[in-house]
Parts: sequence; structure tokens; C-alpha cells
Amino acid sequence: QVQLVESGGGLVQPGGSLRLSCAASGSIFSINAMGWYRQAPGKQREPVASITSGGSISYADSVKGRFTISRDNAKNTVYLQMNSLNPEDTAVYYCNVKARNWLTTYWGQGTQVTVSS
Repeated sequence: QVQLVESGGGLVQPGGSLRLSCAASGSIFSINAMGWYRQAPGKQREPVASITSGGSISYADSVKGRFTISRDNAKNTVYLQMNSLNPEDTAVYYCNVKARNWLTTYWGQGTQVTVSS
């Protein structure tokens, strides 16, 4: 079974930065994409950023220019560098992996990001 281990969440002041990490472990023969979703209280879960195994990157308009997604293929790890954070970024952030010819979806346990003064 595949396990996604997330870390890096916490409390930061507006304008601050955080770096999230998500390491995938287990018997994964092919990962098609890794990325991040987030869900704020009372809101639906929304995609934030993703990177495919081929290197294609996508960002939500709300985070473009502030967040950067990257990966370490040797470690099956994806990162999300979050800069210039504002209170609207407050949410639970979930790591997401698509694998097995896009047929299988894995989710991390979620990590809380709170932006507040």
C-alpha cells in the first residue's frame, strides 16, 4: 500500500512563508502526477498546484506567483514553497498522487496551514 507523509504546516503571520513536503512510499510502479489541494472551512476542496512526471506544472490563479511546486523523483517527494502568505491561504492542505495510468488516486492525511497575525 502507498503512504503519503505530509509535513511543514503550521502558523505563520501574513507575508510569511512555509514549505510543505509530501513523501510517497510503498509499491508505486508509476506516478503520473503529484500535487496539492486545499480545503478551507465551509469551502470545497480545490486544486492548488500539480506537477506531472513529465514536468508539466499547473497553479491555481489564486496562488500563481507566490507558490512554487517542485519534486525530487529519487525520493518520490513533492514540495510546495509558499511565499507571501495571506489569511485567505488558511486551509488544510492535502497531498495528492495520481498513479497507474491515472487510474489510482492517493491522498495524504492533510496538514493545517494557518495565516494569522
